[in-house]
Amino acid sequence: MQFSQFAQKYLGNCGILQLMDDLGKYANADGMIMLGGGNPSLIPEVEEAFRHRMGRILDSNNELEQLIGTYDGPNGNAAFVDALVHFFREEYGWQITANNIALTNGSQTAFFSLFNMFAGAFPNGTHKKILLPLCPEYIGYEDVGLIDDLFVSHKPTIQFLDDGFYKYHVDFDALTIDETIGAICVSRPTNPTGNVLTEAEIEQLSQLAQQHNIPLIIDNAYGLPFPSIIITEAQPTREPHIVMCMSLSKLGLPGARTGIIIAHEQIIQGLSGITAVMSLAPGSFGPSLAIESVTSRDILRLSKEVIKPHYEQKARQAVSWLREALADTPTRIHKPEGAIFLWLWFEGLPITSQALYERLKARGVLIIPGQNFFPGLAEEWPHKYECIRLNYAGDPEKVKQGVEIIAEVVPVVYQLAKTKA
Repeated sequence: MQFSQFAQKYLGNCGILQLMDDLGKYANADGMIMLGGGNPSLIPEVEEAFRHRMGRILDSNNELEQLIGTYDGPNGNAAFVDALVHFFREEYGWQITANNIALTNGSQTAFFSLFNMFAGAFPNGTHKKILLPLCPEYIGYEDVGLIDDLFVSHKPTIQFLDDGFYKYHVDFDALTIDETIGAICVSRPTNPTGNVLTEAEIEQLSQLAQQHNIPLIIDNAYGLPFPSIIITEAQPTREPHIVMCMSLSKLGLPGARTGIIIAHEQIIQGLSGITAVMSLAPGSFGPSLAIESVTSRDILRLSKEVIKPHYEQKARQAVSWLREALADTPTRIHKPEGAIFLWLWFEGLPITSQALYERLKARGVLIIPGQNFFPGLAEEWPHKYECIRLNYAGDPEKVKQGVEIIAEVVPVVYQLAKTKA
């Protein structure tokens, strides 16, 4: 059987496939500690809010029938889009209309469409790429291109902080933006590291994008105003050249697969066209569950008063466990400023993060090897083989147990290297 180049790209191994395959394969496996995927916490108050909304849908005369029995348009559920327009206009003063919003079947689908809209072959014969100004970046970006070599990225500068923390910053001196760049993209907070680009960094990237007449795509899946998993100073940003990508997943609805894109009307038109061809319309389940909380603004209360403090406490606790368990190893933790992950840097790790992943997996702990989070980085950099991503959102006892196993495996790796030397 012969396959096209398109098919061959996905028949091979890719980072996001490994992540999701492990997530599905071991989700119900006895004894496996799941610290690798992106599942958010099951927060009782958030779950109850959506359960209550589902009950209202079931008890109504026709809402369930509308939910499961009719197609929405290719830019998504019109009532939910209108609710979002009013929300952002009234809460933030954004001058947007329904023509500035498109819903997608999850953020991953949105990035597939956006990246291939702004990179690849152009009618004038040129080829363009997506600039990732700071890596590590989200593992799910790497394989969405219809062409190979879709990205160009740059190493960050590293700021060493107290208590074994460090923080990545954009190295603006290293950035080169020319006619080969079709768009700039950052995640904020950053998956995998929990880094939040400063207001100054976002402003400078925005200015660069505007100067070169290209969009700045901001992956805001964990950010403001919802789900607000962000524990440092930041503000939502809106400019005509900015593409804001949001999601209902980390609000507590990952299974609903609902992405929200706020952008220039022409970009929304293109996204809607791609959605119509690929899937006719986005799913209606997420919008139906979330519309009341957006309209009532309860989504802000849940985000600020429930979701944000929940993850802030869990991050502090996980950091405490890691510091105690790995005190005798050369371990640094990226300052946790948002998202649901901790990014661990084992300085001078004598094996690759992929090899460490295999050893931990054999011990019943799933993490994500860091080397998969550097799409588009041309130069070799030992640092990318020394890091792992750990999800701290799950059951606290499981997280603690996973940390303890990591603390058993990592010192042995260093000791074996010393012995062989």
